[in-house]
Amino acid sequence: MKAIDREILRLAVPAFLALVAEPLFLLSDAAIVGHLGTPELAGLGVAAVILQTVVGLCVFLAYGTTASVARHLGAGDLRAALAQGVDGVWLAIIIGTLATVGGILATPALVGAFDTGAAVAGHAETYLAIAFLGTTPLLIMLATTGVLRGLQDTRTPLLVAVAGNALNIALNVLLVYGLDLGIAGSAIGSVIAQVLSATWLVVVVVRAAREHDAPLSPDRAGILAAAHAAVALVIRTLALRACLLVGTYAVTRVGTQGTDVNVATHQVAVTLWTFLAFALDAIAIAAQALTGRALGSGDVDSTRRLTRRMIRWGWGSGIVAGVALAAVSPFVGALFTSDPEVRALLVPVLVVAALGQPLAGVVFVLDGVLIGAGDGTFLAWAGLVVLAAYAPAALWAATLPHGLVAIWVAMTVVFMGARGVLLSWRARGDKWLVTGTPVHR
Repeated sequence: MKAIDREILRLAVPAFLALVAEPLFLLSDAAIVGHLGTPELAGLGVAAVILQTVVGLCVFLAYGTTASVARHLGAGDLRAALAQGVDGVWLAIIIGTLATVGGILATPALVGAFDTGAAVAGHAETYLAIAFLGTTPLLIMLATTGVLRGLQDTRTPLLVAVAGNALNIALNVLLVYGLDLGIAGSAIGSVIAQVLSATWLVVVVVRAAREHDAPLSPDRAGILAAAHAAVALVIRTLALRACLLVGTYAVTRVGTQGTDVNVATHQVAVTLWTFLAFALDAIAIAAQALTGRALGSGDVDSTRRLTRRMIRWGWGSGIVAGVALAAVSPFVGALFTSDPEVRALLVPVLVVAALGQPLAGVVFVLDGVLIGAGDGTFLAWAGLVVLAAYAPAALWAATLPHGLVAIWVAMTVVFMGARGVLLSWRARGDKWLVTGTPVHR
């Protein structure tokens, strides 16, 4: 077990630090924009949900690439691993270009769907129209990070994440307050930091590809194969993101307090929950890389041992995250807003979120294991089942007293609980234990 633990830690610790740094793009934005006013913070909340959904739908660029590159690495074919990764980067460029153009054109309609009122909608549109310019760099970051993780390198993404987020914070403070650009300055700062971070990662991957004589030009067959393999993960991610969108929509229907207060509180809570989710996902990143490598080399027994051990790591890290979140819940609101209503409402919401962290730790680990195994079809169906269960639960919770807290109870019990049941059941079986490597080039 000590050898397994060392292997997990070797990948998970840098991944943990990088994943904690990544959501600081929005965490720092929320802290800086929140002090402009509650409407600005609520507008950022709406824009962030939309942007996270668009980018989140493309998380397969990291997850799928990690698994496929790791499989080739396990089979001893580094050139094929890098070729697979390059195909993923080109796919990111194509999708990112389309998403940027479509997103900017659709910004008014996307924001209008939340029906939040003119003030909040205006701030949301301002932020989102600019932030969409960072879509392609963000997707390139996903793809190149996936390549490096598949190669068992989680340190380079860590360096890029830390440097990129430090730059993001500095630019946000300068542009929002120094140049008095308001919420637009926050979006501009994030886009600049994203472009520079993506450039750094591309340079690292291109250098490795040249060193091992892997092709850099776009390969139509390879790109199409990567896109085809991603369909199931897109459906899975779409279903899970739809759950988060339904939750945000349900919050706008809560009538016990002003809409701005509920949406702003929910934004801060989701930002913190996402921050912890990225942190807990560190073990899942290790699971993707190690599971893909083990199955690529044909070692089923090792895959089973890794899975059992990583589940224990998931429980442990979830408990730590839950205790930490509960401990800071009375105080953390002051970092994001001066509104006393938002601060007061945030405390019970965060306590509910804290209670769900141990389960979340296990869910993320099992998700990583099955992604690493390439079990996308099951994950897609599981995501749709979870959506079917959670959507009515969240909308019903919005009609209850203390509706925002009730929505978060539904998120913990139904959204995460259903995922935990389905993923645990799948992991106990053998159908996901498929060995070998796909051939795209």
